[in-house]
Amino acid sequence: MLPEETVKNSTTKFVLVIVMIFSLAGCVKLGLRLTPSLIPNLSKAFFEECDPFLARQSLPADLKLMEGLLKNAPENRQLLTALCMGFAGYSMLFIEEEDPERASRLYLRARDYGFKALGWFRPMPEKPGWNRDIILGGLAELGEADIEALFWTTMSWNAWLSLNLDKPVALAQLNVAKACLNRVLEIAPDYFHGTPYVLMGSILAAMPASLGGDARAAQGFFQEAIELSSGKFLLAHYYYARHYAVRTQRKELFLRLLREVERTSPNELRDVCLINSVMRQKARRLAAMAEELFL
Repeated sequence: MLPEETVKNSTTKFVLVIVMIFSLAGCVKLGLRLTPSLIPNLSKAFFEECDPFLARQSLPADLKLMEGLLKNAPENRQLLTALCMGFAGYSMLFIEEEDPERASRLYLRARDYGFKALGWFRPMPEKPGWNRDIILGGLAELGEADIEALFWTTMSWNAWLSLNLDKPVALAQLNVAKACLNRVLEIAPDYFHGTPYVLMGSILAAMPASLGGDARAAQGFFQEAIELSSGKFLLAHYYYARHYAVRTQRKELFLRLLREVERTSPNELRDVCLINSVMRQKARRLAAMAEELFL
């Protein structure tokens, strides 16, 4: 049998050749119909990649490829969802820490692709874009078949909000974005190894009480997420330390969580090996800041 990496590389090359053939022939729409598993498999391969450097170098080209395909199939929900996921993941893993302003722009780009996938981004005469009434009215109609698009839209939106809480335009969107997250928790709280719990815990821990923050409730969400993955999904540990432990000034908990990240192998969960690998890098940098973060 061929090594797994060889098979993956061969598959990627085959996919790219197929896309080029369809593009040259002016048949991209037909190509997307004939290869319905193409886009989900590209997205899956991204998170399975264990080498953060390779992922960071390759993802922008993949995203631009998908945006090119989208021009020929602007209503393709798989493409829209994959672009939402890709831009949100790229920003969260590689950009937010070093360039928050750029991360904000990418999160909005991801969110808007998600809005389009969910049918929430509609042209209006005076103000093109999204409408809170459309979103709040449509949430109840969404179910398990919509969870991927809804989750990544919600994640990118709340990530943007957390970076812009000092702006009135962000504060005005808090309730709608939180309603989306509550709907995710109703449909599939265990989605993506319990990331909805991590997201809610991060929001409640990071926000002041005047905006709905609740550190006690946040801790429960983080613990739920860690238990769900048996401690193998390191995103939960990192955000638990970064948001809850720092806010409540629990240094011992902070250091224990980061030690658990350090001693857990990233490929304990193969489908999120990239996220685990990046969380280990981030955890080391966060641990080095302990003296600054705790009084």
